[in-house]
Amino acid sequence: MIHELFDLTGRVALVSGAAQGVGRAISLALAEAGADLMLADLNEAGAQQTAADVEALGRRAIAVKCDVSDPAQIRPMFERLDSEFGRIDVLANVAGGSVALGPPEDIDIDEVTRSLQGLVVGRFCCCQEAGRRMLAAGKGSIINIASLAGLTALGRGHAAYSTAMGGVVQMTRELSTEWASRGVRVNAIVLAQVMNPGLRARIDKDPRMETQWLRGIPTGRLGEPDDVRGVAIFLASDAARWVTGILLPMDGGNLAMNAGGSYPGGPGITG
Repeated sequence: MIHELFDLTGRVALVSGAAQGVGRAISLALAEAGADLMLADLNEAGAQQTAADVEALGRRAIAVKCDVSDPAQIRPMFERLDSEFGRIDVLANVAGGSVALGPPEDIDIDEVTRSLQGLVVGRFCCCQEAGRRMLAAGKGSIINIASLAGLTALGRGHAAYSTAMGGVVQMTRELSTEWASRGVRVNAIVLAQVMNPGLRARIDKDPRMETQWLRGIPTGRLGEPDDVRGVAIFLASDAARWVTGILLPMDGGNLAMNAGGSYPGGPGITG
């Protein structure tokens, strides 16, 4: 039995990036807590599989193919949400543009624009559409997925990505301030490296990357999508009814640790 503070029965959530990784994990977690879902992703087959898994939990789910960097696709998706469910209680902004890597002095400005479009403009549009509906209802929870890159500099050619993630962080703060007195909460889960197919491909190409990342994670492991499940339920639920504008790290202790620090049992530490 789920505690009543965490019970999402009767609520409707829209999750972007629902086909795999963190988006899929959040979708299943919200369904387990009682929510019905609209599941958005460019990977339509993957979204449909997540929908089938949600329905197996006894909840209603609709998969929608949507490029959430494109407001011309986002707005019709919310119109369909209105017709199918008639409400929205939770928005989880997970999907975003691809990571554009390259020296900041050389990177194509179009890549910078794509990063901003996918991670800031598209997400703002989703927040705007959900926010209008939540404000009319007088309640709602928006959860943005951000990155440590929005709080600290990563280097390694991440300038465009980090700039966009900084926008996600500030968007979260601004919207939470604008909407808190009208019942709409806006928070962000701030991730360190969480394993997904793209990250796995990068590690397979250069295994040294994982060792480097682990030097900054005191728990000694990278994140897994399922690590986000409890945090997402908390932020979506009445258990977090006085929580808004927070940037909640899910980082294995990365932010707490000095960049040059070490810990017992860490890479290269024998005593």
